[in-house]
Amino acid sequence: MLRPLCAGARGPLVALAATVAIGVFGAGTASAALRLPAHTIVPASCGLDVQAGFSHCNMKLVGNLKHKPLASAAPAGGYGPPDLLSAYSLASAAASAGGTQTVAIVDAYDDKTAEADIGTYRSQYGIAPCTTANGCFRKVNQSGVQGSYPSNNQSWSLEISLDLDMVSAFCPKCHILLVEATSNANTNLYAAENTAARLGATEISNSYGGSESSSDPSNNSFFNHPGIAITASSGDSGYGVEFPAASPYVTAVGGTSLTRAANSRGWSEVAWSGAGSGCSAYEPEQAWQQPLTPGCTHRAVADVSAVADPNTGVNVYDSNCSRLNSLLGNCFSGWGVVGGTSVASPLIASVYALAGNAASVTYGSFPYSETSSLNDVTSGSNSSSGCSPSYLCTAGTGYDGPTGLGTPNGTGAF
Repeated sequence: MLRPLCAGARGPLVALAATVAIGVFGAGTASAALRLPAHTIVPASCGLDVQAGFSHCNMKLVGNLKHKPLASAAPAGGYGPPDLLSAYSLASAAASAGGTQTVAIVDAYDDKTAEADIGTYRSQYGIAPCTTANGCFRKVNQSGVQGSYPSNNQSWSLEISLDLDMVSAFCPKCHILLVEATSNANTNLYAAENTAARLGATEISNSYGGSESSSDPSNNSFFNHPGIAITASSGDSGYGVEFPAASPYVTAVGGTSLTRAANSRGWSEVAWSGAGSGCSAYEPEQAWQQPLTPGCTHRAVADVSAVADPNTGVNVYDSNCSRLNSLLGNCFSGWGVVGGTSVASPLIASVYALAGNAASVTYGSFPYSETSSLNDVTSGSNSSSGCSPSYLCTAGTGYDGPTGLGTPNGTGAF
């Protein structure tokens, strides 16, 4: 039986995380590192395991020692736009590119405060407004209709806020299309995917996934939209493959832990232990991966990656959380720190938008021809017991499962 993903739903909690150093920032400037107090990592309620035919979001929250999401009246503890743009050498592109691009976000249920919340996030960091009134923002249901939305869901609304905030951080000039599926049933999410493509999206981000199924190859048609760059998060449960990340028509986005470092880049990354990866059980091997994926006779996940570790997470603003749900630990009201490959997917979709090359994208193969424009992530693992071949769960030089080819170093690979 499917557990409800709305108010009151709650999953198992992760053990206390070690204190870590992550960035904090003010509007317009990247900051030095700050040590968070001891904290826990709280699985998002929309990230609970669900039955076949449904998807979960790939998001985790930073919580206090009582396993409740941390929240504050102002950003504190996570990375903001200046940090992220610095880490991936994208500040110059973000200042000038993206104005002709429309990044679509596909999620389940309605976020009734989506437009207001993205306004708060952008205002905090000096980013120009993106509203319905100025033509930058558009929200529709899975049929493409404005003003007739699914039921409001406070857990999925946090996922929506995260996705919208990450597009704002990386591509402040982009138009944003939010397509809300009626529920987290795959039939609804996939219908929303087609709607995003039909309504003119140049990039589509999918921060959700579910266990692989033998029916996945028949669902590839929902992601086969030549000329649109489509990204999908690889999952937050460590080694293992999810769909739609396994689809050959998407760029599967893995995850890293991102910290400041005393090197020429100024940043360092290792594979995040929670990032999904592996060799698909059902999707066929792709020619563009063959030289890099020995021992995997099917499509390998991931392709590229970006920050995802909630211990080095990002600040997100969301106001669609009641006091009850906040106390239950399902969401937070105000500013909080969020992680998961749900962070990485909209970030990579936004890098595609900054590059402006989506019209030539057909498969998830695009970054494979420009690997020199990526930061190779060479350490870290997402499996304590290992895997075979080992590169599918352990980062190393060149291609590996948790981080793919690496993380953006400018827009050259996209």
